[in-house]
Amino acid sequence: MWFTIISCVFFMALVGWLSYRKSKGQVSDTDGYFLAGRGLTGGFIAASLLLTNLSAEQLIGLNGQAYRENLSNMAWEVTAAFAIIIMALILLPRYLGGAFSTLPQFLSERYDDGVRRYTVILFMLGYVLVTIPSVLYSGSVAIIQLFDVPGILGVTFEQSMWITIWVVGIIGSIYAIFGGLRAVAISDMYIGLGLVFVGLLVPAIGFYALGDGSVLEGVKILTTENPEKLNAIGSNTDSVPFGTIFTGMILMNLFYWGTNQYVIQRTLGAKNLAEGQKGVLYSGFYKIAVPFIMMLPGLIAFHLYGEGLNPVDLAYPTLVADLMPTFLSGLFLAVLLGAVFSSFNSLLNSASTMFALDVYQVAINKNATDAQLIRISKYFGTILALVSFFIAPLLMYAPEGLWNLIRQFTGFFNIPIIAIVLVGIMSKRIPAVGAKVAIIFHVITYYFLVWGLNHLFGIQLTVNFIYISAILFVIEVGIMVAFGYWKPLAQPYSFKPNAKVNMMPWKFAMPVTVVLVSVVVGVYIIFSPIGLAYDGGYVSNWFWPAFVLLIVLTSIAMRFAFKSWTKKYTDFLYSKHEKKVDQDASNM
Repeated sequence: MWFTIISCVFFMALVGWLSYRKSKGQVSDTDGYFLAGRGLTGGFIAASLLLTNLSAEQLIGLNGQAYRENLSNMAWEVTAAFAIIIMALILLPRYLGGAFSTLPQFLSERYDDGVRRYTVILFMLGYVLVTIPSVLYSGSVAIIQLFDVPGILGVTFEQSMWITIWVVGIIGSIYAIFGGLRAVAISDMYIGLGLVFVGLLVPAIGFYALGDGSVLEGVKILTTENPEKLNAIGSNTDSVPFGTIFTGMILMNLFYWGTNQYVIQRTLGAKNLAEGQKGVLYSGFYKIAVPFIMMLPGLIAFHLYGEGLNPVDLAYPTLVADLMPTFLSGLFLAVLLGAVFSSFNSLLNSASTMFALDVYQVAINKNATDAQLIRISKYFGTILALVSFFIAPLLMYAPEGLWNLIRQFTGFFNIPIIAIVLVGIMSKRIPAVGAKVAIIFHVITYYFLVWGLNHLFGIQLTVNFIYISAILFVIEVGIMVAFGYWKPLAQPYSFKPNAKVNMMPWKFAMPVTVVLVSVVVGVYIIFSPIGLAYDGGYVSNWFWPAFVLLIVLTSIAMRFAFKSWTKKYTDFLYSKHEKKVDQDASNM
């Protein structure tokens, strides 16, 4: 235990020192504190997006769902690639082109300050009641299970949960509140390397144990015994039916990757559009690796322990506690804490950013200095953290696992926000009142359809909450369109470019997009009834023809992608050259 603690402290201190050295002197103004000085490169952005997204919530939750069901829950991660592509090619140019610091700021320009306030409220409630507590809780579950905190301290499981959440939360709060986004992004890059290493190590040692000393034998057992567990094509009885991928899930992922402040804030700090697109698209390939890193251990736990683990969220911690070599326990704890701190820090930083720039500066002190804004954000972050410390332990009473609970509660705010953003971008005359009515309608209706009808009237709907989200999205878009016909804006909305960074796109963005989509399809072929989930051998006779067809289609798409994107890239350079010539001529 002492070796684990000392080595963990060493690794985390090293990361903290390197982050401090590289971020020193970079947080003297709001751009430096909130947006890392608008100087993040693609590598930093990708690593920070990875760590912001992949925390103990995924390690615990996804492995728990794989242990309980199959690989159908990988859809949340793998199909995020589609939302990531939309973010990189469509939304990011708009955000950077307007030099926005927050999403509510963009909505204020498109609609009005009322819509800005509504979205800030939605974000804050979601962060305080769901996202931040879930990050703290999932990290604490792993620590308690791995290191037997109740036994060491001589307390109950519930008491150890409160203690661990407060200790982890206080340490993470100090780092987030005083370091700013640049310090978070830099530390994310180092911790990301450790997460990838540990993420690959755990399945490897799991296969070794499953095969009684042979990794290949362990792989054979996993792929031939209970092959249905390797199926990612969810049925109607699974928590993620396959049809949801093309309905509500793509909208939820688009909210997360395209409008969720604590995610897009990294991209808003990009050095230029090309680096931002690189970082976003690179993160899509990280997401595709999630089933291999964060779900296979859950399947290995099922083969090792059977169905005896309760709750299911204990699958990953139990596997690691039993199999992780002692000399690596400190590194694992450091990476685990780092992942928790990363998501927790990002949430606090983003919530503080929105409060300072979208509430304090707009409604309280319009002439606030940079120093005042940074100071007020630190105060707000402290209060937000304390509130979260009291809510997080209550998640231990979730009956069906952490993962589904979080997904259901985020449905309160993700769909209305992505709806008003997409409508705001694609329309010019829809008024602010339409967006406000859509938000209020969604919160009330979603509650009744998912919980209220059952709790209040005993009526239990059998429709999956992801389908409900998709239906409500269509209705809310319809509401806003109706207001556009009834009370259209007197003057159509016109986007006003105000870029602070170079807006030249990445010349390989479209070819990389084609590869990303192809890999997503390939992963689904692998984890399907014609792939590893085939019940008559390793794979079916359709497996290899499907892969050959995929390669042919990808090659054709790549040819068109290079041709079309090269023309767009050339046109951009040409138009930029023409503007420079005109400017030089006017100066003569």
